[in-house]
Amino acid sequence: MSGGFRAAVEAGDVPAMQACLADDVVFRSPVAHKPYPGKAITSAILAHVIEVFEDFRYVRELGDESGHALVFEAKVGGLELTGCDFLVLDADGLITDFMVMVRPLKAAQALAEAMAARFPSIVELAASYGAE
Repeated sequence: MSGGFRAAVEAGDVPAMQACLADDVVFRSPVAHKPYPGKAITSAILAHVIEVFEDFRYVRELGDESGHALVFEAKVGGLELTGCDFLVLDADGLITDFMVMVRPLKAAQALAEAMAARFPSIVELAASYGAE
């Protein structure tokens, strides 16, 4: 399913991204200490992060039947960053664990600030996804 997820991200297609997530997916942010459990909050985070990243592109993919690592490059606030989406898949190919890592620190801090500013909107969007 990661090929479908990658294509959805590259197209900016939030509903297609959601379709790749298991209901019990856990999102592990590069800038938050606690994981975010559930499809609604993960979907809302993804919907916002694709707006925060500038010039986003996947540059490499590694994986097997149980998961994938998607290496990406992007900019946040004009700062270049490199990151990786680590995806764990269930037997149906849906993402059950989604961990993101980014570098360098200055760009990670810019990402944290941008996402923190959007957090009230993320929570509101997650509530609307949960109501569907």
